[in-house]
Amino acid sequence: MSEVSLIYTTWPDMASAKAAANTLLSERLIACANLLPAGTSLYRWDGKMQEEAEWVMILKTARGQACSERVKAVHPYEEPAILEWLVEEDGSSSGFLDWVRAESGG
Repeated sequence: MSEVSLIYTTWPDMASAKAAANTLLSERLIACANLLPAGTSLYRWDGKMQEEAEWVMILKTARGQACSERVKAVHPYEEPAILEWLVEEDGSSSGFLDWVRAESGG
């Protein structure tokens, strides 16, 4: 049985996040993408303080590495935030995890 993971990533706008989510869904790399409205990210990049509005995307997948690689390939950022967390089977809905596996080719 393949592991289910959540992938957190941020996007510059809703249009690019939605386009990426549709690509990942059509390629069966994810079962679901949650797009969360713009928030503000504060960070240092190239030695300078930055402040940007970004959209958060949380992906549910059984194909973590392949999904992460595809996110990076379609992402507009030079170095996108892509963080993966493995989902613990204990305490999770087994039916939901089965659905994620079935929908994302896991």
